[in-house]
Amino acid sequence: MKTRPTKCPAEITLSVVGGRWKTLILWQLFQGTRRFSELYRAMDGITQKMLTQQLREMEKDGIVNRRVYAEVPPRVEYSLMPMGQSLKPVVDAMCKWGAKQMTAMGERSGMAV
Repeated sequence: MKTRPTKCPAEITLSVVGGRWKTLILWQLFQGTRRFSELYRAMDGITQKMLTQQLREMEKDGIVNRRVYAEVPPRVEYSLMPMGQSLKPVVDAMCKWGAKQMTAMGERSGMAV
């Protein structure tokens, strides 16, 4: 597949963390190393197939480290690589912005958020 040169640095960021689930996966992994089942239980609405796909993409992009232990039953843990850790200020800014919007929406609708 031929790729076109990007004109906006934000496009690079979105190519790595964009989509419905990747930012939520990052948020979980900022809290520490997680097993697949912990991530799955923490993320309402994601399927196992989608979680696996997103983790594989993030591993390929150098964001997530996947560690497999030679045990029975098998144990796999996910943690953030340095590049993944470097996204914390980005996700924090997104959370701060989202919190302001939630407050504003609650005030506009007269509901507590």
